[in-house]
Amino acid sequence: MSSALSKVVEALRGRFSEVSDSNFRGQVRVVVRRSQCFDVLSYLKGECGFDMLVDLTCVDYLGFREAKDRFGLVYLLASTREGSRLTVRVMLNEPDLTVPSVVPLWEGANWMEREVWDMFGIRFEGHPDLRRILLPEEFAAHPLRKDYPLQGRGERHNFQMLTRGEA
Repeated sequence: MSSALSKVVEALRGRFSEVSDSNFRGQVRVVVRRSQCFDVLSYLKGECGFDMLVDLTCVDYLGFREAKDRFGLVYLLASTREGSRLTVRVMLNEPDLTVPSVVPLWEGANWMEREVWDMFGIRFEGHPDLRRILLPEEFAAHPLRKDYPLQGRGERHNFQMLTRGEA
């Protein structure tokens, strides 16, 4: 871990409770509590210079050995000035799958949060337009959850088929 990232992790530990970190092959990851998620990300952007949200995704740990939590919401941050990267993870469990939206911090989070909502069912409180982005609004499930059947539940017969126009 670089000295700059070490200072960031130490600052997070000093300012927020229950922050854990790990380092694997030079990739630094921190896990924060859901209740502190927005504050941590705001601090990382404003005080630590992580000005770019590279990606926002989710991992379903259903059936994963020793997993205490069902979902891991993953924020991949970068500092364009320092050239450093940091992964921030927030663990979630059903039935409460709600976190604050980070669109006020990074406008690019808009579509990323919509995709995570669509595929995993994680709600982003305060999102300006939280609706499906890949599937029809009538779709009732979240297909990247591990308990969703590989062949689907027969939904495709309920939706209009889109065909290519004649050439």
